[in-house]
Amino acid sequence: MQDSLIDKIKSLANQYAGEFIEVRHHLHANPELSYKEFETSKFIQSKLKEFGIDYEIKATTGVVATIKGKNPESRIMALRADMDALPIQEGNDIAYQSKNKGVMHACGHDVHTTILLGASKILNEIKSDWEGTLKLIFQPGEEKNPGGASLMIKDGVLENPKPQGILALHVHPELPVGKLSFRKGRVMASADEIYITIKGKGGHAAAPHLTTDTVLIASHLVVALQQIISRNKNPLSPSVLTISSFQGGHTTNVIPSEVKLMGTFRAMDEGWRYKAHGLITKLATELVHSMGAEIDLLIDVGYPTVDNDHALTDAAWKLADEFMGKENVFETEMRMGAEDFGYYTQIVPGCFYRLGVRNEAKGIIHGVHTPKFNIDESAIETGIGMMAWLGASVQL
Repeated sequence: MQDSLIDKIKSLANQYAGEFIEVRHHLHANPELSYKEFETSKFIQSKLKEFGIDYEIKATTGVVATIKGKNPESRIMALRADMDALPIQEGNDIAYQSKNKGVMHACGHDVHTTILLGASKILNEIKSDWEGTLKLIFQPGEEKNPGGASLMIKDGVLENPKPQGILALHVHPELPVGKLSFRKGRVMASADEIYITIKGKGGHAAAPHLTTDTVLIASHLVVALQQIISRNKNPLSPSVLTISSFQGGHTTNVIPSEVKLMGTFRAMDEGWRYKAHGLITKLATELVHSMGAEIDLLIDVGYPTVDNDHALTDAAWKLADEFMGKENVFETEMRMGAEDFGYYTQIVPGCFYRLGVRNEAKGIIHGVHTPKFNIDESAIETGIGMMAWLGASVQL
């Protein structure tokens, strides 16, 4: 029975691959920023209507569809895809290049949405072959606080019915096309945003003694903040503090009265995460005050860690071995990147896995969040088939 279902899903994924490559091209050419995915949402809705799948709207632009197989109460699982793009100008010379200036699907969310749409079509066509109920979650705003997942949850996406588990994939530009990777337990870091404004008396650069040198103070602070990591954190627990923006001054002969810093703080340990918030606040405040300036500091608490449930991930991994062959399924690395999928895993068991999209022979080697990011589109057939197989089969 299982072998025949695998064969059926593989055949349909192959049959529909071309159709969904075109879907991906449409999405890639028409990217929308976080919480502004209005046309993307309409497109998803139109496809679900075409497939004959019921859906409802959540969190303004989110879409949640439901497919019922045999014995709908026997198994309730959720599949999730994100759909927002990034504020990046595309650098690829391709027929389906972004039409929206300064906006690009540089993180593969167009691929994620395409794959879930493709899996939805297959799962709906073969619903007499699998048991349970599937919730298909098309989520906005993964790239920007507070995270679309948190808004979808507040709007009841994990209720009526509550899924027993949730799965999602992410493109992996370091993994060759035709491969998948999984990891049990903690797999991605928490992510918090840091905003600092240093204020003091500005003045002529030739008379620094008559000013409060905000640039110098900010420079000391950037260096000192690294001690939060190097001298307070357990070296066996990964953590990153990066100041990524330093804004102050506009000319050569004026010390500015204000300098702004922005950065990110990542952690794999939730206890250390919140301890570090206090250390960052204390160090920054005391250093700036000691040098004669004032400080405004905000730590915008963002996404939690992503924790893959051991039992659900083990079940999905074994199903991937069956579908792909063990030689094509690997253990993925821990990453200091963050994902709002972590909000789901705080409530229900989750499994976040990786889809290989790299093809060095074709020059498809660029990372996510870069202007040259792209995928080997044969990954779409793999992704659709695998997600449909998990949707039809995985259980706790």
